[in-house]
Amino acid sequence: MLICAGVVLCLMLYPRDYRVDAQQAQPLHNATPSTAIPSFQDRVKQYMNLHEQAVKKLPKPSKESKPDKIEVYQEGLAELIRGSRVNAKPGEVFTPDIAAHIRSVIKSEFKGARLKELRSTVTEAGIPATAVRVNYPYPETKELVDMPPTLLLKLPELPKQLGYHFAGRRMILIDREARIVVDYLANALP
Repeated sequence: MLICAGVVLCLMLYPRDYRVDAQQAQPLHNATPSTAIPSFQDRVKQYMNLHEQAVKKLPKPSKESKPDKIEVYQEGLAELIRGSRVNAKPGEVFTPDIAAHIRSVIKSEFKGARLKELRSTVTEAGIPATAVRVNYPYPETKELVDMPPTLLLKLPELPKQLGYHFAGRRMILIDREARIVVDYLANALP
């Protein structure tokens, strides 16, 4: 009984509004694009610095390289990046502030028939949510679902090496060159 009273007292003294997500618990935020977007872009720049350091350590394949050499390069790049991000976990790039902003953009952009069409496109790709893990290769056997152009115009701009994609209801941030998942945002698709 004493423990329960202590928990109640803590909740009263330190109230926090949480929305429980299947993958991660995140505080609710009233994200403003003026603060969320610049901090997101800073985290993307930090990742790109790691990416560029890894690229410098590997001999880049030429345009005439055979697919097996390109694959070896991709695997080597992925390993170097993974080694630099050993403790990477969901929510490091898509922090709660930018996550709330992105979810609100998607919700406002896709309603009614447009939302049903987007859900159908994502479902047809057959990408199970469990197949996506931060800092691991994106499954080669799974199709990447690109963002609709109208949505891309409203999302924070990314360097050409990175891309937004859907995997189930999740939005993933993928390193196209290394073909690894940088981060994902659970329940991005309403």
